[in-house]
Amino acid sequence: MAISSAEPRSTFVLGTPSEARDFMPLLRWLILMSLTGFGCAALWQLGLIQAMLATDRTHISFLIILLFVFTSLHCLAQNWFVSRELAATRRFEDALHRNRVRFSADIDGTDQLPKGSMIANHVANVATKARVQGGRRVDQSVLLRVLINRLRGRERFGLFVSEALLRLALLGTAVGFILMLIPMAGLNSFDAETLRKALSGMSGGMAVALNITVTGIATALLLKLQYFFLATGVVELFDKITEVTEVHVVPALEHTGHA
Repeated sequence: MAISSAEPRSTFVLGTPSEARDFMPLLRWLILMSLTGFGCAALWQLGLIQAMLATDRTHISFLIILLFVFTSLHCLAQNWFVSRELAATRRFEDALHRNRVRFSADIDGTDQLPKGSMIANHVANVATKARVQGGRRVDQSVLLRVLINRLRGRERFGLFVSEALLRLALLGTAVGFILMLIPMAGLNSFDAETLRKALSGMSGGMAVALNITVTGIATALLLKLQYFFLATGVVELFDKITEVTEVHVVPALEHTGHA
């Protein structure tokens, strides 16, 4: 009776706490972007976004927003990938703990590992190295460095774009100041009408500079925060793969090699 009462909980649609934790990278991204969307909606209702786009004659602010949206979608895809890999690694670890499967050095064609996952590829490489070494101690440090480099590669695009947005903000500031000084360069009289036009041109240039600067800095900070959360998930995935292979896979391969 105890076994039958435990079954409904294991098949509940939301899963166990450990299963839910696998998708924490994706959940963190969704929470952050929900708050960002709420803030953008509030700014739109206040008319600040419309005013920013209307006063930016260079359209750099619009380019910054497009880059931010595209890169945020890229971050979403990477968080989804990391979450799936965490789930695959956890399933393999749980199966080993519950003795549902027994790891073997001969993993070709076996169903022990989630097909196409990073844990499967890494274990396959470790097993191949163990077979080639012929019973010697299995050192996976080089393969772990390859693994972390591949995982870190998923962050580089976002970090590059966040730095590029800051550079675009500086460029927009410089362009705005140039637009602000152009009316002063053409000032050849000091009557009221000429001064009014010059001041109007200066205020327009200042608006361009400030709007682009604020847009670039705000989007760059949000992107850095998104990819910081992604980096946290990447580190968690790498630690989990390392733990599973060091505790279960490497000892089994060494035992098989010495047997």
